[in-house]
Amino acid sequence: MSTQYLSVSWLKLLWHTRFGVILQSVLIGIGTGLVVLGFRIALGYSEHLRTLLYEFLPVSSPLWTVVWILSLAVLGVFLGFLSKLRPMIRGSGIPQIKGELRGIMWHRWLSELPLKFVSAILSIGAGLSLGREGPSVQMGGYIGKAMSRIGHRSPAELRYLMISGAAAGLSAAFNAPLAGVLFALEELHKQFSPLMLLCAMAASAMGDFVSSHFFGMRPSFSFPDIIPLSLNRFPWLILLGLLAAAGGDLFKKSLYFSQSLYSKLHVPMIVRPVVPLLVSVPLGFFLAETIGGGHELVEHLAVARYSLMLLAGLFFVKLAFSGLSYGAGTAGGIFLPLLVCGALLGTAFGTVLFSLGLVVEIEIVNFLILGMAAFFTAVVRAPVTGTVLILEMSGNLSHLGGLVIVCLISQLACDLVRSRPVYDVLLYRQARAAMQQQMKAQS
Repeated sequence: MSTQYLSVSWLKLLWHTRFGVILQSVLIGIGTGLVVLGFRIALGYSEHLRTLLYEFLPVSSPLWTVVWILSLAVLGVFLGFLSKLRPMIRGSGIPQIKGELRGIMWHRWLSELPLKFVSAILSIGAGLSLGREGPSVQMGGYIGKAMSRIGHRSPAELRYLMISGAAAGLSAAFNAPLAGVLFALEELHKQFSPLMLLCAMAASAMGDFVSSHFFGMRPSFSFPDIIPLSLNRFPWLILLGLLAAAGGDLFKKSLYFSQSLYSKLHVPMIVRPVVPLLVSVPLGFFLAETIGGGHELVEHLAVARYSLMLLAGLFFVKLAFSGLSYGAGTAGGIFLPLLVCGALLGTAFGTVLFSLGLVVEIEIVNFLILGMAAFFTAVVRAPVTGTVLILEMSGNLSHLGGLVIVCLISQLACDLVRSRPVYDVLLYRQARAAMQQQMKAQS
């Protein structure tokens, strides 16, 4: 009896050490991986059904199109109701995680997690230009918070576990465990801590393990064989980095403008998602590549040749529709849409160089990949995460040097014009809106 008591006491003591925090991070990674796995599977089915629907509607009776439009309107009101009911599930979710880590926001994980799950699936599945990474990161943060409550952790340990869950969420969303760790340190924690690093690594590895067990150990994007970019092409990366910085700034302004536009027009929160959902219908008929996250478009760009005019059109439509979708306030991230915009910009840049005889056609895909990394850096202002994320998502190390250069140029260009990180601005805008709403309710 005494031996058993000593054993239990020893385990309790061990649980409240660094080892216990790391062990709990492992459990958070597994839990987050399972949730994100279900999220990705549901998204896959919903996006497949949407594709089949837009193939069916043009050859069917116009009545079915009317039914679809009415269904989207009802769905938009439902999504708006969820966002009004729980404001913390709006948008990406990454600003909210940053807000709680800074002590200015508070998550009700038990009620908000399932609502975030459902809202993001319906929003992205119906055709809004939003990504899965933001909801995955936020849901990982929810699981981290839940585990900290179960384990009776201190406020500092709560931060570690929430950040670990967020890292696992990104890792499971994109099969990018190292990028998940770097994102946690570079964007969320913004400080180096040995314990934080170990917790994030443990959770991120487990999140990737669970996801890879189902989807396989392959990169997120399936690209053809890529030849290394010749060293004499590297000077062109300076120009690409500058273009990506300008394009990334335009992408951010699209998000901010849409948010302000909905507010200035006094569009009620409950009907805001109806606007982009209705806009998605003509896009689904005529520019289907621009609706949804855009994963298939990136892979198609790598194997097909697009005219420069079409690339420019897709870029501006995707950029504008992403802003309109995000401004509506329903659940969904910006990672994938911004990567699509970066891929379009990089492909257009490579196409111009090819038309001028400065590169060979097979090298255009390199500029596609480099464009994604540079665009990510310009928007998120996390060059290390951008470099590693694209490396893991493409599954090719041959463009490592080019990625470092183009991300560096993009970062420096954004520094010169003082372009702020998108998640800091979104956090500020959301906190300000919440404060104004609270003051209005009190008056």
